[in-house]
Amino acid sequence: MPKIEVNEEVFYALAGFPGGKSPWKTKEAFEEALTCAKAELDEEGDTSLPPGERTLKIELNDTNRPDLWGAAGCARQLRVYNGGAIPAYPFFAGPRPGGGNGGPAKAANKARRQVLVQETVRGVRPWLAGFVASGRTVSDPLLRDMIQTQEKLAWNFGRKRRTVSMGLYRTAMIRWPIVYRGADPDAVSFVPLQWKTPLTLREILRQHPKGKEYAFIQEHEPIHPLLTDSAGAVLSYPPIINSADLGAVQVGDADLFVEITGTDQGAVNLTLNIVACDLADHGFAIEPVEIAYEYDTPLGRNYTTPCYFQEPVFCSLARIEKYLGEKVSAPDCVAALARMGVRAEAAEDTERGGNTKPGPGVRAWPPEYRNDFLHAADVMEDIMMGRGLSSFKPERPRDFTVGRLTPLTIWSRRIKEIMAGLGYQEMIYNYLGSRKDLVERMNGDGSRIIRISNPMTENYEYVRDSVLASLMQSEAVSGHAAYPHRIFETGKIARLDAGTNEGSVTRQYLGFLHAGTEANFNTVAAELQTLFYYLARDYGVEESADPRFIPGRAAAIRYGGTALGVFGELHPQVLENWGVAVPCTACELDAEALL
Repeated sequence: MPKIEVNEEVFYALAGFPGGKSPWKTKEAFEEALTCAKAELDEEGDTSLPPGERTLKIELNDTNRPDLWGAAGCARQLRVYNGGAIPAYPFFAGPRPGGGNGGPAKAANKARRQVLVQETVRGVRPWLAGFVASGRTVSDPLLRDMIQTQEKLAWNFGRKRRTVSMGLYRTAMIRWPIVYRGADPDAVSFVPLQWKTPLTLREILRQHPKGKEYAFIQEHEPIHPLLTDSAGAVLSYPPIINSADLGAVQVGDADLFVEITGTDQGAVNLTLNIVACDLADHGFAIEPVEIAYEYDTPLGRNYTTPCYFQEPVFCSLARIEKYLGEKVSAPDCVAALARMGVRAEAAEDTERGGNTKPGPGVRAWPPEYRNDFLHAADVMEDIMMGRGLSSFKPERPRDFTVGRLTPLTIWSRRIKEIMAGLGYQEMIYNYLGSRKDLVERMNGDGSRIIRISNPMTENYEYVRDSVLASLMQSEAVSGHAAYPHRIFETGKIARLDAGTNEGSVTRQYLGFLHAGTEANFNTVAAELQTLFYYLARDYGVEESADPRFIPGRAAAIRYGGTALGVFGELHPQVLENWGVAVPCTACELDAEALL
């Protein structure tokens, strides 16, 4: 979960307490107050230091609220929850969708500055949003918080800068309009941050520390994104590194240009809104910027950012009462939502338990800095949080149940006892992995493996479709241990299956591996026979062409007329892929099918 470090004095001042002093007498009281943001106090400030130098460490337990990942956002939630007014951000380009109490319908704010987005960047990193912040000098605590917010949003929410990255620049040095374009990585050079000599874009990826860290995003692209001003001066090489002059924001700077680029337009706009609201809370005046595209976008070719893009969400009282377990009124729900910073009004809609008859409820407008209202249940959750969990009367469970192990768990434990008796050591692995480990190193084609659409890292991008890759991971790092090695696991695998409603199937598998000079087809066949004997099951075998095994030294396992698994001697290419220098035999089978 995200963890932020905030200056104690600045944080309490942002939370609405003059002088930056905590109103909570004990740590427990402060932690109770933080529950409105689903946060916990991870570490208190050092009391031997003056308040202006103390640091609070706060852990956020909700990854759906990136607006809380900075001092201003977290303090804003505390301030509003404790009776502060819902903040207004008049610099947003309106009108707000849905009108009503969500905000007055007004003409779009006129932008004096413009960013031109060229067609050349469309295929690599097509979206950009920005604004100008002025009217306040950047202090050291503020700069630290801005950098922290930038890193948290880009790393957690932006998937290590893949989908979202952020840049800060000195406005006074920029000649408008700014140009966002694609560039030949070998033809453009500039001096990047923390460097003294010019480097081409490709040289940055190979030589600069930040370039090496984030090279995986751009290195395979023929065209790379570049941000310059109208005079051709480079602002940055998104999402890798800023330039050493225009992009070197320091303590004492006053006017800033903030831009967000990425591959997801919604995520880019949300991130910009969060940063704009945070800086407004810090005392900056926010000036919108017009983004002019050479290609069509869902928001048009020309639009101004920051902008509203959240639609209102309706939730019926009937649904709220069903979720919360008690009667509620629309005014109470509106008041509870207000404590969470959400504007709402009593309303009627056709959503009442599937009935088309209109029913009373509330219509909520997500704040400019939030996009986690995807369903009526999200409105209900904020009503619950706004009321406070302690406001609900505890109830005893109405039903009495007795916990017990499932038949599959009992069966798996029986298999584990047999494998331990055969001299194998049990292993437990993560079910997620990289394509390189799960497919390429196992000589697979990846035809049935499931890819996660929004992975945090490439090491956890796929759901394993076999236990053998996990076992080979252990063997690959165990060359220093005395042979033979015998390891096994009973665990879940998942694979694509067009014959199911879900499009995939999850099964409990057994896999075991034997590494050593005596490991051969006969030994693994004997161990498989012993396993089935103690399980009181019969099986058959037939020749297998599984590419993970040596041809002619592998067999498919059949049970009840169905292919159940495979065993044999692992292919030398598989062993070489993993850096294993001794022969290995392996077996995997569908343990669930034997139940």
